Amino acid sequence: MAKSSRSAPTAGAPPSSNASEMGTSAHPWILKTPSGQSDFTAHRDEAADPPALVVQVGKTELRYRLACLDDLAKMLRAHGDWAPLGSADEQKPAAPGTVEAWARAADNPVKGWYGLKKGLRGRFANYVPPVMEALGLAELEHNAKNNRMRAK
Repeated sequence: MAKSSRSAPTAGAPPSSNASEMGTSAHPWILKTPSGQSDFTAHRDEAADPPALVVQVGKTELRYRLACLDDLAKMLRAHGDWAPLGSADEQKPAAPGTVEAWARAADNPVKGWYGLKKGLRGRFANYVPPVMEALGLAELEHNAKNNRMRAK
C-alpha cells in the first residue's frame, strides 16, 4: 500500500503569483520541512560562485549548488518512483538509496556534495525537496517521518 501524501499549497507564494517568480533574496520562498515541524526560507543566489540555493533556518545559513534543482529533478525522473528522503547531518552517514545519499555521492552530476559550506553540507533532503515542490518539479510527502518524493 502506497503512503499517502497531502498536497501543500505553493509555499511562500500568494495564490495569484507564480512560484518561479519567487525565490529571490527580496522575495524568498517561505517553506516548511517535509515533516512540517520547522519553517525556513530559501532563495536563489545566481551571482554566487558557484550559483547557490541559499537556505536560512533561524540564524543558520546553508548553501547548496543551484544545479541541485535540475539535477535532482532528472534523477527523480530516471528513478521513476518514490525515493526516500533520508535527511541526515553532514557528520552522520546517509542511508543508501536515499535523496540525501545521492546528494553526497561520487557518481552524482557534481561528483560529490551539493552542500557548499563545510560542516553544513548535510540536510539536503530536508531543505531542497520543499523548494522542488514549490517549483512544481516534485511531489513530496508530509508525514511525521520517513517521507519520500517523486518527480511530478
